[in-house]
Amino acid sequence: MAAANGPDATTRAADRALGLLRVVCEHDGVKLADAAKEVDLSASTALRLLRTLEANGFVAKRGDALYRPGFRMVQLGVQALSHESLVATSRASLQALVARTGESAYLSVAAGGSHGLYLAIEEGTHAVRHVNWVGRTFPLDGSAAGQALQGAVEPGSFAIVASGVEPDITAVAAPVLAGSKIVAALSIVAPSYRTSAEAARSLGEFVAAEATRLFANPTVVDPAAASASFAS
Repeated sequence: MAAANGPDATTRAADRALGLLRVVCEHDGVKLADAAKEVDLSASTALRLLRTLEANGFVAKRGDALYRPGFRMVQLGVQALSHESLVATSRASLQALVARTGESAYLSVAAGGSHGLYLAIEEGTHAVRHVNWVGRTFPLDGSAAGQALQGAVEPGSFAIVASGVEPDITAVAAPVLAGSKIVAALSIVAPSYRTSAEAARSLGEFVAAEATRLFANPTVVDPAAASASFAS
């Protein structure tokens, strides 16, 4: 008979944890009792495994007591997501923003209850520009993209945050909606010395326009046809 802490026990524990993770990922929020029932576990065993997954960022539990995928799940899938429709659809908008402004443009999504994740970038053309944050998580609170993802920014509008995620960097972001649901945020990230209040507002207008256009007209015009570059 295998020891309780032997390979068989370890395999069973991993199998149970992965089963719970699958259930969480298949639902838009799931209760402990329902998750345990789907994988034929006791509530106490399921709770222990879910707490381990939560501690490692693979699941997240919010105030409504429902378990959802955590930011680590999204982070692990970023390479696969780079080939999916959201990133592919946003590419022309990111390119259009860079063509108009010369600044680096990002697509980000929510990744758990408190963080966002940078999914895609189009790097700016300035010699001094913001470089690749793809795959990096960031706090929703205190960031421009976070405000957009949390619904604090009206559709067609934008948020401006200076030195939010990083010192001496100004970010301008707008929400991307599919119907009435916020699915992502578009943002421009630029050195603060190059981003006066007036310049940030102009950047915001460009970002909001592209974010609004993204799902209204997925085949955005070729960025090469965009208007003259934003004055630095």
